[in-house]
Parts: sequence; structure tokens; C-alpha cells
Amino acid sequence: MFKSISFATAMLALIVSAVTARAADVTGIPKIQTADQLSINNIRIKLAGIDAPALQQLCLDAKGAPWKCGIAAHDALAAFVGTKPWTCHLMQLDRRARTLAKCTVDGEDIHKWLVQNGWALTFLRGGQAYDADQKQAQTAKAGLWQGAFFAPADWRVRKKHAAIIGAAKPKENVRRLLLASASGPLPPSPACRIKGNVNRSGQCIYHLPTSRWYAQIKMKVSKGTRWFCSVEDAEAAGCRETRR
Repeated sequence: MFKSISFATAMLALIVSAVTARAADVTGIPKIQTADQLSINNIRIKLAGIDAPALQQLCLDAKGAPWKCGIAAHDALAAFVGTKPWTCHLMQLDRRARTLAKCTVDGEDIHKWLVQNGWALTFLRGGQAYDADQKQAQTAKAGLWQGAFFAPADWRVRKKHAAIIGAAKPKENVRRLLLASASGPLPPSPACRIKGNVNRSGQCIYHLPTSRWYAQIKMKVSKGTRWFCSVEDAEAAGCRETRR
């Protein structure tokens, strides 16, 4: 009887400890994966209440040209926060085993900043906390809203008949382009033919169409490849030209 009670008590303490840890705050300089996903102290975090584009998502700009809006959203956030530490209030796990959290930097609500600047949308299941901020971004044609795009949730599942949103009114024949991937087998536009890949040392290398190994670089999302529209683009992303 004593052993049974001790075991039950120990299990209850373990559960309470886990719940307490999950609800605690975590502080640190994050590794930013996308505009709404990061990790701090090896905890995978998803910013609650908002939805940002994946790195591979393409949008159209104000002139109707394709651009890598997912990468732009990531880079905008990284530039805004720099190397400042984040404080994240951890909540529950989502279905992908990421911890939903509310995060601030120097006391500023990062979720609000992303939505206000057009780099993320309010998430339908996240309540209405940032609806006014999204309307502000739409009116200002900020970030994603400057052109045309699919909502990130629609793009991820390649929802072919989803609404195209944004300030621009593109023709229906752009759906295929908007559903494509910035890291897919074909360049997002004829002007974006520079290939980027990660070598065995973890370095990003870019290859011009005239490079020796250009034809052998297979563009696959799973391999971490990226298309670039210019050498300046590639070098700004931290890549160097192949030496061979």
C-alpha cells in the first residue's frame, strides 16, 4: 500500500512539474527558423495567434513580379530584433510538438510587430487580438500586402482554389506561380537562376549558370537549396561563390 501511494505521489509530482515547466517563461537569444518559428534553449517555439509564410513561399510584389516573401519575412524579423534576448511565455504544445508561446523583445509584442508590418497574418484559431493590426497593414500595403499572395495556411496545403489576397489584383494564371516554391526544381522567374546550396561544412554556396557544377545541383526543398535573383541577393543571405 505504501509503495503504491509513493508511486502515485511521484507520478503526480512529475506531471505537475512538467505542466509548471511548460507554463514558465524562457529567456534567451533565439535561433529564428521562420518569421513565426524559433528555438530557445532547444525548445521549439511557434508564435501563438499569428501565421507567417514558410521560407519557400512565393508572393507577387506591387508590380506583379515574384519575390521570396517567406525569406523576406524571416530577414525582416531578424534585422528588427538583432541579437537581443527574447522572453517567451510558454503555453501548450501544438499538433506538431512545438510549444505555442507569447514572446516579447525589450517589452515589445513581437506578434503585434509582425502583423502590423505585414509579415504575418492573424491566425483564425488564435482569437482576434491582432485583427486591428492586420487591417492597419492592409491599408498601408505593408510587407506581404503590397502585392498578392495566398494566406500561409492555404499555401502550405497548396489549396488551389483559395482566395488570392493583397493590394494587387493578379490574373488567374498566376495561381500556379503563387503555389510554387522558392526552392523548387524550377526558378521562380527567368531572372532568378542562381542556385544556392549548403555544403558538407554547413556553408551556403551559390552557383552561377556558368559555374562548373551548376547543372549537377539538384534543387530540392529537403536539401536546403534556394534560388537567388542576383549575386547581391546570395551574398546578403550569407552565401559565397563556389570556388570550383
